[in-house]
Amino acid sequence: MVQETGMVLYAAADLIFATRIKGTGEAVGVPCRPVRSVEMLEARLADSEVRALLLDLDAPELALELLGRLRGPGAGEAERAVRILAWGPHVETELFRQARAAGADEVMTRGAFTAGLPEL
Repeated sequence: MVQETGMVLYAAADLIFATRIKGTGEAVGVPCRPVRSVEMLEARLADSEVRALLLDLDAPELALELLGRLRGPGAGEAERAVRILAWGPHVETELFRQARAAGADEVMTRGAFTAGLPEL
């Protein structure tokens, strides 16, 4: 899903997922960097080509805030081109709906995200 060039950013609520994402990125040769705030997202966008943003819905406020920055009215063409994938617990159907409504390109369960991470 992610193109071969550019950086992948991630906002993971859990250190285990953060480590898994970073390790998988290193294994397949894709730089992966964390974002913990809109300010960090802004800094990454300013200094790097960003291809994708992975959002953990276990931190819903941050996930929706980052989605709003990339899909909201102030977003430019480059920001709108960033592919956004959100994941979370399968029981959080309302969060899945909110993420889709806010502009996530893909929303999936935690299990599907974990199983498909190398291909993502």
